[in-house]
Order: sequence, then C-alpha cells, then structure tokens
Amino acid sequence: MPTETISGTAREALTSASDALTAAGVTDARLDAELLLAEATGWDRARLAAEPEAGVERGAARRFGEMVRRRVRREPVAYILGRKGFRGLELAVDGRALIPRPETELLVEVALELAPRTVLDVGTGSGAVALAIADELPDCEVTGTDTSMDALGLARENAERLGIDGRVSFKRGTVPEGRHFDLVLANLPYVREDEWRGLAPEITLYEPRQALVGGADGVEAIASIVPAAAAALNPGASLALEVGAGQAGRVAELLLDLGFGQVQGRQDLAGIPRVILASQ
Repeated sequence: MPTETISGTAREALTSASDALTAAGVTDARLDAELLLAEATGWDRARLAAEPEAGVERGAARRFGEMVRRRVRREPVAYILGRKGFRGLELAVDGRALIPRPETELLVEVALELAPRTVLDVGTGSGAVALAIADELPDCEVTGTDTSMDALGLARENAERLGIDGRVSFKRGTVPEGRHFDLVLANLPYVREDEWRGLAPEITLYEPRQALVGGADGVEAIASIVPAAAAALNPGASLALEVGAGQAGRVAELLLDLGFGQVQGRQDLAGIPRVILASQ
C-alpha cells in the first residue's frame, strides 16, 4: 500500500484515542478504543493485538476519528456501532430504545427454564427478550408490547433482519385485553426520579428517559402493570419482573398481596436480586 494512504499505526491510533477517552471520563477507554478501531478498519481485536505496527489507511483513520469524537461526547459504544449482542443475537440499537443489558438475560433464562407455550414480553424495547425467546424456544408463541412506537419500529426491524419475524409479534400497549399467557415477562422503568441526574452521561444524554425512570420511588411503572399482568396469566402460569437494586422486597410483597403462592428472587452476576419470579 502506498505510504501516502497510511495515517499512523494501530498502536498510535489506540494510544491517542485511549488518552482522549480517559480524559473525557470514559471508564474502559482502551477497550472502547479497540472496538471502535476494529469497526473503522474492518479488523478484529485479535489482529489489533497481533499487529500493533500495522498501518491504518487514511479513510479508516477518518472514520475512527469521528467515532472517537462521538465517544468523547459520551455516546455509548453500542449506539456508535449501531449494534449490541444479546444471547448470541446481534441486535440493531439506536436512541429509540434502551441498549440491552446482560442482567436482562435472566428473563430469557426464566423462559427457558419454564418452557412456556405462550409468552408476553411487556416493555420489549429493541425486542431483545422477545426475540431471544423466539430464537431459543422455536415452538413458543411470543408477543412483545411497548408504549413507544419508536421502540416497536426498532423491534420489528430486528425481527425482520434476524429472520424470525414470523415467530414473534409486536403490538403497541402493555397487556393485550382478552389474551392469556403461560408466562408474562416485564422489564419496565425502575430508576427513581432522584437517581436520574446521578447516572452516567451515556445514559442521561442518549438513552430514552421514559424507558428508565419509574417514578418517585422507582416501582410505579411495575406496580401499575402487575394487576393486569396477573389477570392475563393462564392457570398455573408465572410472572417475571426485572427490578432495580433494593426493590426486590417491595415488589415481592406486592406480588404476594395479589395472591401469588410462590415468589422468589433471581440474582444477577453482581449478586443483586434482579428478577422476581412469581407463580400461581
């Protein structure tokens, strides 16, 4: 490749970007720089590590520079790349919906454990949970709902791109009237109003606030949906709710008051009770 097309080495690009990201307050600056340079060059991270002196073509350097500038402004890497992995699926993500979190995979694990025939995913967002269940339980009829038309548009795009749009349906709203399910899942807003300003800029500046804040106490959205969700369960069916740190006890009490006979918590990798599973 002619030298005039080269704009420094991979090592130099990563060092410069890591320094800029660190100065901007980014926690995993080196990792983020590697992910962005891999995207800009079309290389994988293994090649970046194995060939640190490889030259970076000027076009790739320009792409990388723009990505780094976006990250310096604290835009999440997933939004910059336009995708996020979730249980083996590569989902398109953008500002229409939350970026799928690893802890939300617990909801999918509940579905795999119970092997329901019908599932309702309330607050589906990008469609991550609904699509993962449809992918891993191909005989299950999955419905995802959301009050945001923007989020539903993204979920439908993901279903079509993944080729599983025929096995999952997305509808606007929360709990469909007249329908009953073997399992209802919900990942609803659970951040307290007074917590919002203390969250990372990646969240407060870029992710949809309405998908995160659950009222003054953080459980208003959950409490508002639970009665309808309980009424939509088939006999012997289950309800699983993702909750915030410190909310498990209150949500469990709410479910017990509604007549659920068995209520248990499931911990995430940090040891925080993250999902409350209630069975009739």
